[in-house]
Amino acid sequence: MAIKLPDLPFAKDALAPVISANTLDFHYGKHHKTYVDNLNKLIEGTDLAEKSLEDIIKISAKDAAKAGIFNNAAQVWNHTFYWQALKKDGGKPTGKIADKITAAFGSYEKFAEELKNAGMTQFGSGWAWLVLDGDQLKITKTANADTPIAHDQKPLLTIDVWEHAYYLDYQNRRPDYLLAVIENLINWDFVNANLG
Repeated sequence: MAIKLPDLPFAKDALAPVISANTLDFHYGKHHKTYVDNLNKLIEGTDLAEKSLEDIIKISAKDAAKAGIFNNAAQVWNHTFYWQALKKDGGKPTGKIADKITAAFGSYEKFAEELKNAGMTQFGSGWAWLVLDGDQLKITKTANADTPIAHDQKPLLTIDVWEHAYYLDYQNRRPDYLLAVIENLINWDFVNANLG
């Protein structure tokens, strides 16, 4: 059961000008595809080849000898989740998540500030996340390929803060990229669906 590169849930130019088609050509078409290709090579002929992507992550996260498998599997999962968390004209949250954000953070503005700060303060490569930890909403960050599903947290949304996610459009201005994504591209329907 080979791991496949999923289709993007939008056209490559749909997120412009926040995220350009040029960035998506490299980010999705090269980086994400390479993680898929590498993972398939690493698991071919092993007992992991028949497992789901989530199971591969959970199994390999506990085994230092499988770090390469974990890194590629988690990056496949993280990127797939990230694409789903984006849409043109995202705006402010609605529905159940809007109420939970206000209850957990006091206001949408405070939430947006904390999410942006998580992305800005992630040293080097990684991810900023909104997760359910038990029944608590939390903003967290992970380094490199690490993912909340390896820590028994339920991801609700993420923003990729690896340089390849923004460098063609924003160069070294990670805060500008984060603000633009938060204000314009979060797919709140997807977040609400994850909330359940």
